[in-house]
Amino acid sequence: MDQKELLSRMQPDIAKIDAAMRADIAGIASPRLKEILAHAVLGGGKRIRPMLAVLAARLCGPPAPAGQGGMEPEVFRLAMGFEYLHSASLLHDDVIDRAEQRRGRATANAVWGNPGVILAGDFLHARAMQLVGGLGGVRCLEILSRATIAMVEGEFLQAAIVQQQDFSETAYFQVLHGKTAALIGAACEVGALHAGGNEAQQQAMRAYGEHLGLAFQVVDDLLDYWGDPASTGKAVGNDLVEGKMTLPLLFTLAKAPVHERERLLALLAGEPAARQAGLPGVRTLMEELGGPAYCRQQAEALVGTARRQLLGFPESAALAVLEGLAGYVLTRRQ
Repeated sequence: MDQKELLSRMQPDIAKIDAAMRADIAGIASPRLKEILAHAVLGGGKRIRPMLAVLAARLCGPPAPAGQGGMEPEVFRLAMGFEYLHSASLLHDDVIDRAEQRRGRATANAVWGNPGVILAGDFLHARAMQLVGGLGGVRCLEILSRATIAMVEGEFLQAAIVQQQDFSETAYFQVLHGKTAALIGAACEVGALHAGGNEAQQQAMRAYGEHLGLAFQVVDDLLDYWGDPASTGKAVGNDLVEGKMTLPLLFTLAKAPVHERERLLALLAGEPAARQAGLPGVRTLMEELGGPAYCRQQAEALVGTARRQLLGFPESAALAVLEGLAGYVLTRRQ
C-alpha cells in the first residue's frame, strides 16, 4: 500500500477524531485555555496515536452491525485521549526547552507564556485520564497511567544518561521506549482491550505499537541529519546543535577512530554555534562509517518485529492499514 492510498484510507477516521476533539475543546469555559488548546491540539499532526487505538479496536472487535456506517463515536472519544496526552507532553517539553518554534510554528509558550501553557498541559493530561478511564474502565486507565509514568521516567533517564555520558545503544533504546514507544503501545493495547480483544491480542497490539514507535524515532533520527527541511519542518542537524544523543551519533562515536571520537566529544561539550559549524564534517564522518545504513537496518528490524505481531489476525481493512503504517514508517519524509 503506497502512502497516498494509506492516507486516503485513514482520512475518514482522522476527520472523526478531529471532530471529536474540536467539539470537546469547544465546551471549555475559559477563552484563553480554549485558545491554547486549539493551537496545541488542532494545529496539525499525524494523529498516529489515536488512529492506532481506533485501528486496534477495529481489528480486535466484532464487525460493525450492518447499516451502522462505522464504529461507535465512543471509540473516537477514547482514542483522542492519546492525542491529548501526547500534546500535553509537547507543551511541557517546549516550556522545559524554552523552545520558540515547533514544526515551523510559534510554540504556545512563546505566544501565551509559560504559566498558562503548563496549566493547559495539565488540563490535557487530566482530560486524557478522564476520557480513557471513563470510557475504557480501570484497566484502560492503568495502561494509560503506565505509559505516562514511562514518559516521565524516560525524561529523567535521558538527563541521567547525558550527565553520565552513557553512549550505549541500550541506554538510547531505554529512553526511546519511555519517551515515545510506551504511549504508542498503550494506544494499541487500549484499543484492543476496549473492543473485547483477548489477552494475546492485547499483548500483540501493544508489541506492535511499541516496535512501531521505536522504528518511527530511529527514522526521525535519520531525517534530522539527512531529511529535507521543507518536509520535516526543522533545520538539518538540529539534534546535533542541541547536543542530543541520537542513533546516528551513537553509532559514529562507537565506530570512529580515537582521534575522531575525541573531536566529536569536544564538539558535543562545546557551544551550539560550534556544533552548527561542525555539522558538515560530522555528517561526512557518519556516512564514511556507514551510519545511515546501520540506522536504516535497525529501523527495518524493528518494523519487521512490529509486522510479525499482526500474523495471528485475519485479513481485514484494519489489518491492511496497520501493515501499511509499518511500511510508511520506513518511507516517510516528514
